[in-house]
Amino acid sequence: MKNIFVLFSFLFFTISLQAGGGWTQPKGKGYVKISEWWLIANQHYTDQGRIDPNLTNGLFNTTVYAEYGLSDRLTAIVYFPFFSRSYVNNEISGTTGELLTAGEAINSIGDTDISLKYGLTKNSGISVAATLTLGLPIGNSSGGSQGNLQTGDGEFNQLIQIDAGTGFPLGSTNAYANVYVGFNNRNNGFSDEFRYGIEAGVTLFKDRLTAIARFIGVKSFKNGTPSAESTNTSVFANNAEFFSFSPEIAWNVKENWGFSAGVGTALSGKIIYANPSYNVGVFFKW
Repeated sequence: MKNIFVLFSFLFFTISLQAGGGWTQPKGKGYVKISEWWLIANQHYTDQGRIDPNLTNGLFNTTVYAEYGLSDRLTAIVYFPFFSRSYVNNEISGTTGELLTAGEAINSIGDTDISLKYGLTKNSGISVAATLTLGLPIGNSSGGSQGNLQTGDGEFNQLIQIDAGTGFPLGSTNAYANVYVGFNNRNNGFSDEFRYGIEAGVTLFKDRLTAIARFIGVKSFKNGTPSAESTNTSVFANNAEFFSFSPEIAWNVKENWGFSAGVGTALSGKIIYANPSYNVGVFFKW
């Protein structure tokens, strides 16, 4: 199942960070974020890493993300796209202007992730945590008349991830950095994946604004079965690879709620869309 790249954290500097990282929630503390993520793509990376055009496709996910501290070391996490819309535009002949293939759209829920994160260190300068994420294939993996519209990939996956993060002063502001590696075991003939990332953030305006820079990578082991092999480009394609840069900002309007906005760009990739994705959201803490 395609994970949406990152988990969200909010412990650091008392404001919301889309960091995840080595930090867990204190017992009884929580965080909820409602957001919109979307991608409209008219070009893609081929299986050779070149950019080619394609018929415009779009995917919109309206999601709820929540964390809750079961204990000071153990945090429960849920990512649920409760409304997902996938569409493809009309295909028009470039010479005659005739309609070749009518566009289509589907609406459903999307593939969902549930996670448990355990803090391996406590009261340490470097916070290390291990996370187990189960990807539930409850989205639509073959919608539309041609079966090419998807809000999920139809496979159950298990991701094990290790994060290590630390905070530090940066002049008169607060800053943090985090790195992670993970192994994503995929079923139903899909290839397993190696995941990695690094990010850093700094707070501004008396810790009201956090600016985040994030680099994320996914590498396919290409060990799936022939029946799952495909060079068709999709958010949910098998053997997709990418290296992305995803900046984000989070603004605390009040102590317990605020807004965030971000963009994701694929600097390189294979069998994945080459257009940027966007997200906006509102978060609540308690």
